[in-house]
Amino acid sequence: MNNYTFDIQKIYLEMFLSDAEAFIRCQNIFNYEYFDRKLQPTARFVSQYVDQYKIMPSVEIVNASCNISLNKITLPQENYDWLLDEFEKFSRHKAIEQAILTSADLLEKGDYGPVEKLIKDAMQVSLSKDMGTDYFEDPRGRLDNLKNSNGQISTGWPSVDKKLYGGFNRGELNIFAAASGGGKSLFLANLGVNWALMGLNVIYLTFELSENLVSMRLDSMMTGIGTRDIFKSIDDVELKVKMLKKRSGHLQIKYMPSGKNCNDIRAYLKEYQVKKGEKPDVLLIDYLDLMMPLSVKVSPSDLFVKDKYVSEEIRNLAMETNCITVTASQLNRAAVEEIEFDHSHISGGLSKIQTADNVIGIFTSRAMKERGRYQIQFMKTRSSSGVGQKVDLEFNVDTLRITDLGDEADSNPQPTSNQIYQGLKRTSSIESADPTQGIVAPKIKAKPTADIRNMLASLNAEKD
Repeated sequence: MNNYTFDIQKIYLEMFLSDAEAFIRCQNIFNYEYFDRKLQPTARFVSQYVDQYKIMPSVEIVNASCNISLNKITLPQENYDWLLDEFEKFSRHKAIEQAILTSADLLEKGDYGPVEKLIKDAMQVSLSKDMGTDYFEDPRGRLDNLKNSNGQISTGWPSVDKKLYGGFNRGELNIFAAASGGGKSLFLANLGVNWALMGLNVIYLTFELSENLVSMRLDSMMTGIGTRDIFKSIDDVELKVKMLKKRSGHLQIKYMPSGKNCNDIRAYLKEYQVKKGEKPDVLLIDYLDLMMPLSVKVSPSDLFVKDKYVSEEIRNLAMETNCITVTASQLNRAAVEEIEFDHSHISGGLSKIQTADNVIGIFTSRAMKERGRYQIQFMKTRSSSGVGQKVDLEFNVDTLRITDLGDEADSNPQPTSNQIYQGLKRTSSIESADPTQGIVAPKIKAKPTADIRNMLASLNAEKD
């Protein structure tokens, strides 16, 4: 057990006064409140003196100003390695100690939100020892690491990937913005389908729609059966979904009441990892505006402050979990009559845009919907030059599926759910065959009900 006595803390101050370089290296974690009460005035004086005069005070100045008796010492440079290591441990120990004491008061008041942040911030108290990347040192290794890190994932829409220089990156916050009823949930669900069919594990958190409604939409998108015919074709839907499961990642839908915060999401992700035995690759949050901040209490009417903290916390969660994180936000009333969106049209203002890595507006009109079109507008892209550019996507009003327009599609696109299903159906007896390669999607012909039920019985008997 570390015993940070008065004498040890006094030696810290004496060594700092004898070596300004050591103090500068520890300045980011130096907090006078961590010291013994008798030493706090001295530690505060030293810190304020350096801030004001940009030089270390002499021992004589400190003794005279603080009515204390510190010794002027001269030690070999090796002793200062000990100082750096020990002062880092001391600072972290005191930070955690203070966080625990503060948390006790918060728990008594029933204010649980800030507790985890206090402890987490205290645990992260450390010296800056990582010097970052030496740009000229190893260009090939640096680029190979970036190429093989699997950090960037295709959206499933080649024309969108082109504007984003490849797709979305893990650990970033991506926001789709639209007016009420403008397609926010639709785009998030389509992204979930795209990524699940790529084999990624997807979590779809809905703060607005029920789990059953989201799942039914996904049924149409996955199987190609129109939403009006889902209940008429339950056997077909069951068969196709079970067959698609064989070549897809997990797709979990979870409803949460509005007003939840990032701690609630974090707890759910941990539970998911325990139950499923694997980490999620994708986190879809439908949607940001319905969440509340964790770190501070703000009025729901103060949208700018609320959304600022919520977006920052979601982005931190994305970095922490290394997930592809996509959410949505409302456009304000000023955007209703507009055909081109800018930052002023985001509900809550600039606070979300400043935090997000990519902000994409969703535009459509009655005429566009009749032609089966959605347009997305790139309002902010951190890692590409796509700002101000637009991409039209095809929308199937029956199946709710959003796809690339034919003339803009990539020469080797990801297989659709229909293609995967057809390949699985043709190769169901050959487990080693890859149904996603070279498949052309023929028009599905309904199989006799009895035949479908026999296939379902066979599938149910299998252990996936």
